[in-house]
Amino acid sequence: MSSSIVSPTVQIRCKGLLFDMDGILISSLESVERSWTNWAVLRGIDPVLACETAHGCRAVDTLAKLRPDLDPAEEVKIIEDHEMVDTGDVNALPGVLQLLKTLNENEATRARWTVVTSASEKLARVRLAAGGISVPERLVAAEQVSQGKPHPDPFLAGAALLGFPPEECVVFEDSSSGAQAGRAAGCTVVATTFSHPIDTLDAAHYLVEDVTGIAVSLLPGDEGLLLEFTPLSL
Repeated sequence: MSSSIVSPTVQIRCKGLLFDMDGILISSLESVERSWTNWAVLRGIDPVLACETAHGCRAVDTLAKLRPDLDPAEEVKIIEDHEMVDTGDVNALPGVLQLLKTLNENEATRARWTVVTSASEKLARVRLAAGGISVPERLVAAEQVSQGKPHPDPFLAGAALLGFPPEECVVFEDSSSGAQAGRAAGCTVVATTFSHPIDTLDAAHYLVEDVTGIAVSLLPGDEGLLLEFTPLSL
C-alpha cells in the first residue's frame, strides 16, 4: 500500500477498510459508561476507573484487570445484558452513513470493508442496527480472537476475513488501544478525535475529527480503493 500527500489532501491506495465500531461508526459512549458504572457499583469498583479501563477493550480483558477473582463469563453476561437493552441513545456518527452508502453501492466495494470490534458479535449487531448501520454479513468480534486490542490479533483477523494483507488495509479507530492494535498489525491507522485526547493517539498515522469528508472510490481494474481526506494539522 502506498500513500502520498497532495497538500493538504492525503491520498491512500489500499485494498480493504477495517472499522472499529464504538466511537467510529456509532456513538454508544453513554450506554457503555452506564453499563460499566452499574457493574462497578455492584462489584465495589470505582466507576470512573471501570469506564476508563473498558474503553476500546474487550469486556473480558477489562474484567481481568479489575476483578480477576470473579468468573469472567458471568460478569460479561451481567454487563452485556444491560448493554443489549440500553440502546436508546445509540446513533451513527457524522459522515458514517454517507461513507458506508458509497461502500455498499456495488459488490466490488461492499466486499472491501468490515467491522472489527471489542464487543461481542451479538452486541455489535444490536448496536449497529440501533444506529441505522448496514451490518456486514461477516465481522470480527470479541469472541473470535484470543487476544483483544491493543494486541494486533483483531485487525489481523479483519484483514484475513477480507482476504487482504494487513499492510494493504486501513484501520479507522478512536481509542489508544485500537490505534496501537492497528499499527502493530501493520495497517495504516486513521484515528478520530471523537472520544480520546489527541496525545493518546500517537500510534495513528493520521488524525481526523470524524469520517465526514472522507471520499472513497474504486480504482480502475478493481485494483483496490482510493481514500482521499484532509487530516488534522498538528
